[in-house]
Amino acid sequence: MQNGLYEPIFLSHKRSCLLIMKKTAVILVNLGTPESPTAKGVSDFLKLFLADRRVVELPKIFWWLLLRLIVIPLRAKKVARAYQEIWWKGCTTDQCNEVSRNKCKGSPIRVITSRQVKTLQKELNAQHSPEGPLVVNAVTYGEPSIEFVLEQLKIEKIESFIVLPMYPQYSGSTTGAIYDQVADIIKKSRNVPDVTVIKSYATHPGYIDALAQTIKDHWKIYGKKEKLLMSFHGIPQEYSDKGDPYEAHCLSTAKALAAKLHLKNANWSMGFQSRFGPKKWLQPYIDDQLNDCAKDGIKSIDIISPAFTADCLETLEELNIGYRELFLDAGGENYSYIPCVNDSPLFISALADIISERLH
Repeated sequence: MQNGLYEPIFLSHKRSCLLIMKKTAVILVNLGTPESPTAKGVSDFLKLFLADRRVVELPKIFWWLLLRLIVIPLRAKKVARAYQEIWWKGCTTDQCNEVSRNKCKGSPIRVITSRQVKTLQKELNAQHSPEGPLVVNAVTYGEPSIEFVLEQLKIEKIESFIVLPMYPQYSGSTTGAIYDQVADIIKKSRNVPDVTVIKSYATHPGYIDALAQTIKDHWKIYGKKEKLLMSFHGIPQEYSDKGDPYEAHCLSTAKALAAKLHLKNANWSMGFQSRFGPKKWLQPYIDDQLNDCAKDGIKSIDIISPAFTADCLETLEELNIGYRELFLDAGGENYSYIPCVNDSPLFISALADIISERLH
């Protein structure tokens, strides 16, 4: 698979034999990414992503026409330019060889996911060797798909699977889409695979510890600002009204993180980003909060997104670039973006704990 995304399947015969010893596989699942930061790459990705009824709940024929004739033609070039701003070019230092350069080259979420897989594999090997699970990854939209990964693992004699969505807070539009794909695989299977999907870990102590440590490490280097904003990817308000627990999960994460950091109520707030289309989305909106902070005389802001476990377009471009410009233009003076947990030791340890709980 491209860019080493699914290395465990394509191994030498010797190492492939070692894989057969493992009976369980952990599949880290994230959204996916365009194959290239081009209009075509973005168009191909959006056709898969936005066509999912879990993501956009509109009449199928109406939305298909709107998506193909208006939405994608209007958005593809703009989104491609955004990807070009955050696309990693690879290490440029003289000390790095070609292999090392490629480890930080391409779509950030893809590179980071690869690091998460490798680091988590080492952690689980240390904890459970020699019977520890194999760690691989898949994406909801694009390659490698969940179905492809499951089929390849079955060929390797893997007997059970733990699907771990890289979304700490459950939403029907993210983790729900993963359940749909797993259900479709089961419906087509004569021999139904033994699959467990981890629904959420919004307040898992390990995840909250990882978030808190990421923020503390950032403060040690850049200093603590007047207010911490926690930004979560939004969903349409009507999804929440119909029973999606995402809003409650986000609030639980935010409160747990604030408590872990011993923040007073005046020193933090949470909100939602990335709204799309004319519908009302979950509020408060982060852009409104940034404007309000500037109007209230708050000159410095820290911002982090506990909804993402790997830096991606929504964090590196929207939060780190777009919202920075908004806050500074509104009169703010110091805006500091705090990265996602990515492959930090505490986050990898948290993932290992979450998986181990299911193994036992």
